[in-house]
Amino acid sequence: MLMEINILDNLFELFSSNKRLYWVYILSSILIAYMYLLLNKRDKNIILNKKLWLNKSAILDYKYFIISFFIKTIILLPIIISSKNITITIYEFLLNNFGFISISMFSYIQITILYTISIFIINDFTRYITHRLFHTIPFLWEFHKVHHSAKVLTPLTFYRVHPIENIIFAFRYSVSIGFVTGCFIYMFGSKISIIEIIGCSIFLFIFSIIGSNLRHSHIKISYPKVLEYIFISPFQHQLHHSTKYYNKNFGSYLAIWDTIFNTIKISKNIKISKESIKFGIYKKDFLNIYNILFKPFFKIKRKLI
Repeated sequence: MLMEINILDNLFELFSSNKRLYWVYILSSILIAYMYLLLNKRDKNIILNKKLWLNKSAILDYKYFIISFFIKTIILLPIIISSKNITITIYEFLLNNFGFISISMFSYIQITILYTISIFIINDFTRYITHRLFHTIPFLWEFHKVHHSAKVLTPLTFYRVHPIENIIFAFRYSVSIGFVTGCFIYMFGSKISIIEIIGCSIFLFIFSIIGSNLRHSHIKISYPKVLEYIFISPFQHQLHHSTKYYNKNFGSYLAIWDTIFNTIKISKNIKISKESIKFGIYKKDFLNIYNILFKPFFKIKRKLI
């Protein structure tokens, strides 16, 4: 089964298990946040304060979420290359250059497990690489600044992404999924599938149900130190949004890429107190939707002149 960017998924985020805002993931995040606040009562005044949820930055997140929905659905989705096209291209390349093969030593269940793991690892690794490039290549950083300009974090900060960044990440997704799928079809035939729970990849479901939405929040949930070298905790991603550690923790779900390439920041190792972490770099550049959409182009143009 190929994972595709689906227009209906974008129209019904609350009812799509492949989306961050699926009602099950929202409910699980609320329950996790509730348990966190029971154990960290001093954070209650911050998390439940209307000054956080009605902050100008948060309100901009709400507005931009609506605007970006229409931009993605009407403008971006029609121009994004489908992973099916990449799959066909990869399969035909392998077939034309290496001839027909048929690997029969693996059972259907083994192939499904291998395909599911391969999709997850390649997708996560390419997300890490692309994310890091957005931080290190100057003209890409001009677009990625938009995401890092949020002064406070809400689950909708996840969607504070410039359309150019959306296009590049969508292309990365299609190439990653298409490459893996094309290779698997070439080796094992077309009867491949991924392990799913309620119509969602098992890995995406697991990470979403345990609080992916809390990564963009002020719920500072850490994992045991050894686990944070393997998986990105919500607090680690919040550190990535901080003014001090924004060049650390580029990983999406796995922290092993940050560990391997020495960009890891373990939450237990921070020397500053949790309350003193500040968010929002270049926040003065992106105070409204117009600036979010057009200011990166203006800055790039000035640098080229």
